[in-house]
Amino acid sequence: MKKFLIVAIALLTSVLTMEAQGYQGNNYRGGRDFSMYANRYDRFGREGVYMGLRLGPSFTTVDSDDKALDGGSTKTGLNFGVFTGMQLSPKAPVFLEGGLMYVEKGGKNLYEGKKITYSLRYLELPIVVKYGIQVNEHFSVQPLAGGYFALGIGGKSKNFADREVVHSFSKHMFKHFDGGLRFGCGVTYDLFYADLTYDLGLANICHDEFDTSHNRSLSLSLGVNF
Repeated sequence: MKKFLIVAIALLTSVLTMEAQGYQGNNYRGGRDFSMYANRYDRFGREGVYMGLRLGPSFTTVDSDDKALDGGSTKTGLNFGVFTGMQLSPKAPVFLEGGLMYVEKGGKNLYEGKKITYSLRYLELPIVVKYGIQVNEHFSVQPLAGGYFALGIGGKSKNFADREVVHSFSKHMFKHFDGGLRFGCGVTYDLFYADLTYDLGLANICHDEFDTSHNRSLSLSLGVNF
């Protein structure tokens, strides 16, 4: 995973460098106006349509009624993905944005004196509505709200005291499907983008019918829109 993270960061850095050089070279003038409605995103002749790359850390927990599954201590993971969005109305800076992400969630627990960690890896489909507040020619603020749907694709639960490792999405652990609400705020500076989002899991990911478990995640993402 460390090698994969290094490669992902290197790729994103390369894209940012190329886009920045292009921006400095022509300032995106002559039909490439980034100044209105959260930067307009009309570089491809489709005003109000954009694509983006995102990469950053997530700080997650698992809130569970089952003390053995409760991961109340924060676990740090990785999130990255691609996004696309469109302006819903030419008269208002309101955007609908969706994407495909790889996210790492989970939590840590000290149960009966034993350290336990839960790693939950998902493919996630976030869908949010953004409102672009243009501060000046280059800078905009974009509060957002929506939801997400996720499918578990892997993960391990480790009991360090007993040196036991089991699959996180197994019969006595967690369900594959997750979904919930997403809130946050993004900012843009020309083509550069950053946001801070919070995912409130509503789906019960616990296999036990008498208990509930929910994901909680705070994520920071950096990237570029083009």
